[in-house]
Amino acid sequence: MKIIIADDHAVVRSGFMHILNFQEDMEVVATAADGLEAYALVAKHRPDVILMDLSMPPGESGLIATGKIHEDFPKTKILILTMHDDEEYLFHVLRNGASGYVLKNAPDEELLSAIRTVHKGDTYIHPTMATSLVREFVKQDIDGPEDDPFKILTKREIEVLPLAAKGYGNKEIAEKLFISVKTVEAHKARIMEKLNLKNRPELIEYALRKKLLNF
Repeated sequence: MKIIIADDHAVVRSGFMHILNFQEDMEVVATAADGLEAYALVAKHRPDVILMDLSMPPGESGLIATGKIHEDFPKTKILILTMHDDEEYLFHVLRNGASGYVLKNAPDEELLSAIRTVHKGDTYIHPTMATSLVREFVKQDIDGPEDDPFKILTKREIEVLPLAAKGYGNKEIAEKLFISVKTVEAHKARIMEKLNLKNRPELIEYALRKKLLNF
């Protein structure tokens, strides 16, 4: 199977590449340092699986890239790599199109098993996180989607929100996302309205609470 590794740390990419290329059924065809590069490499190589780090500052996050890749290249299975043992992260990455979720400190055997599992079309979740996943789905079903940005906001609004919270100006956001300044202004206005936020400090607080910022 063809695999791409997306992680902002070169030593992590190198370590995973060594492990995977040692397997007879795996070949790392490319590595990426952020979400934008990951998307471009998936478009070029059309891999079977991509290992996607969630947090890749200062570039585009793995969470946003996961949604884009899942939408445009559904045949590529996305396995999330992260240090976050967090049920909210787990819930959002699966809803955003990931096929699995494995912690970076997991044993090599677990990583290899997870890759082969998602490659077959199944979902890989560590047993200790399965209970959290069920609990979160039940909670969402009871509480509703009102405070879930991945249901309230559009994909483009989710891209604009963290950039605005980090302090980028409208022109800078427009250049990063290849859209017009007026479009950025419109997205920001809808974000504030949908989330019932009054100012930028509230926007920053919301983005931090929902783990939409990478620092």
